[in-house]
Amino acid sequence: MEKANWTSPVVGFILLGLSAHPKLEKTFFVLILLVYLVILLGNGVLILVTILDSRLHTPMYFFLGNLSFLDICYTTSSVPLILDSFLTPRKAIPFSACAVQMFLSFAMAGTECVLLSMMAFDRYVAICNPLRYPVVMSKAAFVPMAASSWAIGGAASMVHTSLTIRLPFCGDNVINHFTCEILAVLKLACADISTNVISMGVTNVIFLGVPVLFISVSYVLIIATILRIPSAEGRKKAFSTCSAHLTVVVIFYGTLFFMYAKPKAKDLLGADKEDLSDKLIPLFYGVVTPMLNPIIYSLRNKDVKAAVRNLVSWKRFPQ
Repeated sequence: MEKANWTSPVVGFILLGLSAHPKLEKTFFVLILLVYLVILLGNGVLILVTILDSRLHTPMYFFLGNLSFLDICYTTSSVPLILDSFLTPRKAIPFSACAVQMFLSFAMAGTECVLLSMMAFDRYVAICNPLRYPVVMSKAAFVPMAASSWAIGGAASMVHTSLTIRLPFCGDNVINHFTCEILAVLKLACADISTNVISMGVTNVIFLGVPVLFISVSYVLIIATILRIPSAEGRKKAFSTCSAHLTVVVIFYGTLFFMYAKPKAKDLLGADKEDLSDKLIPLFYGVVTPMLNPIIYSLRNKDVKAAVRNLVSWKRFPQ
């Protein structure tokens, strides 16, 4: 199928994926499939243990369960489409399906940004104001906090998806990407997209700048409080309660900023290699971080490790 220069409105798009690199498609199909299965298993186990183990019925693990569910939703909104693109070169996708996929991916990413901020606040209260923790982080507080994360992410995604699908697409219908990534779709619009660009800039400040600032301030106060603890054992115990979250935050925002701050290198790599790099970096960002989250929380949190062991023992030897 060749590129279309249509005079009528576009009713669907063509996803190029790795069609220009057919030798890589089978390798990446197996790799991404294995990673996706690990994501489903790891995050599914975390959700189970946070529900079944009464010791994990606390705000921190409630947020963790939400994060795991979010990671499953985020990857499920894109990975099946990516896997299909490896098997079907230049895959066609209807306009409506593209809009749904665009909405889900943006909503999940925005929700995770807000949710990580909520988790940072939880750790701040637990370490800096432990006596007030049961009051401040009561069920009447942490459930609406998690719900608002989902609502804010969904609302922002609805705005951007609505602004995008209302644009006229009357020319090239080929998306040089694995999925209907919103920036890739905007490049195909045959109208002024200044409103979309401005709204994306505002959203980046709200979902990237504000959470990073909030999390940074929270951890400055947390570290300052930990350093005032007289005993080394006390400092180690206090830091261990937030080290997993801090690691997840560094990986999440570190890879995100690397992805958008990556310098252009056409002269050094050539346009073809840079095009491949621009596709693969977001791909691995979208699957590696959700895969690492349950691993980090399992390795760095003794309560989660104990709950997983209990779950495995119960499966082997049910009462």
